[in-house]
Amino acid sequence: MTIGWKLTRECRDTLLEQLPPAYARVVADHVTLSIVGDTSPPPVEEARIVGRADDGAGVEAMVVAVNGSTARPDGKVWHVTWSLAADRTPRESNDIIADFGWTSIAECTLVLEPAVW
Repeated sequence: MTIGWKLTRECRDTLLEQLPPAYARVVADHVTLSIVGDTSPPPVEEARIVGRADDGAGVEAMVVAVNGSTARPDGKVWHVTWSLAADRTPRESNDIIADFGWTSIAECTLVLEPAVW
């Protein structure tokens, strides 16, 4: 199972209008805390999109600050996989952020709900 936070539908809809996806398959669904576990995480006090990463070949992710930090406990960067080309996977977001870095953008507030999926 995966644990983390899901974007509320209203938040997702608003952000997709503000930040149009670069690729055909829209994800824009969640922020992962861990791929191990079955207990919902605590609510976050504040979450904001602060940056964007795109490898130019089919993976786009929005970098997220959770409670003021972009650093996940596992050393990776908090993010939302935003959009993908048909042959790409959400897990590749971690790789493109590590390999290409990310660019700051105007901050957008996220409304997140604790979840297990």
